[in-house]
Amino acid sequence: MTDRTISLLIVDDHPVVRDGLRGMLASEPGFDVLGEAAGGVEGVELALRLDPDVVLMDLRMPAGSGVEAITELTRRGVRAKVLVLTTYDTDADTIPAIEAGATGYLLKDAPRDELFTAVRAAAAGRTVLSPAVASRLVSVVRKPAAPANEALSAREHEVLELVARGTSNREIARELFISEATVKTHLTHLYGKLGVKDRAAAVAAAYDCGILG
Repeated sequence: MTDRTISLLIVDDHPVVRDGLRGMLASEPGFDVLGEAAGGVEGVELALRLDPDVVLMDLRMPAGSGVEAITELTRRGVRAKVLVLTTYDTDADTIPAIEAGATGYLLKDAPRDELFTAVRAAAAGRTVLSPAVASRLVSVVRKPAAPANEALSAREHEVLELVARGTSNREIARELFISEATVKTHLTHLYGKLGVKDRAAAVAAAYDCGILG
């Protein structure tokens, strides 16, 4: 991700939360809050009009739920990445949101630096999942008969840890002094050993079985 300013839209039904998020983001260089919405319906309308890089989306709102909004944004092919920011981490909340197309899922008790990092990662199209949420997603994203007896190599473990931090393939290659092609090879092996198909599922499975803690 370059140093360009990341534009945001805040969707939350609580004015105090919106004010707090706006103030927090305004205090950090590189963020620009374009607007706020109090519900999912208004959030979709503003996202279409303002074209933000990232939408910070609450889930349970009277004027249109977050999942409905994410589904509609995905259907319309909106460019913005949706980062769910909510107090709820139950299966009934997390799984539909991710399935609807959310790029990431963060809880509102996350430290501000974690939020800033998550917004930057989401803007770059990288998956962001808090550990508590990642472990809940395992039952859905991991294949039932995932092989559990293949140990990860030291290098695969390094790659996995960087993936969990939202690091891109290019950045992983740079940090580990290997080529992007080699990173992709390690990821392929990781997916096979964990019985998953993508980065988010690999992180979720790794938290679930204790590889990441």
